[in-house]
Amino acid sequence: MMRIKGIAVTLYNKEKVGTDELRRPIYEEKPEVVENVLVSPVTAEDVVNEFNLTGKHAVYELAIPKDDEHVWTDRKVSFFGQDWRTFGPVIRGIEENIPGAWNAKVKVEKYE
Repeated sequence: MMRIKGIAVTLYNKEKVGTDELRRPIYEEKPEVVENVLVSPVTAEDVVNEFNLTGKHAVYELAIPKDDEHVWTDRKVSFFGQDWRTFGPVIRGIEENIPGAWNAKVKVEKYE
């Protein structure tokens, strides 16, 4: 029997490092590797629907491990040798009712 296993994804956390002269916060992105993240391409229908709703071009959907406590909303992520940006809400399910190691998902688009 084959077991499903995710890949390592680099998540860039935003950390406040100061303020500018107008007292606006300045953030720096700190990379952190998150193991066992499933990466799945979205369907053509999802691409069209997401673009019509949000103006974003969804490319992949990430399934986040159940024990993960990172913030995934509007974050830069890296996998497959490329940079991506998460968008939209993180959708979570009830952990006890979902088989497997993942209970949340978020969409990503190409990061330019």
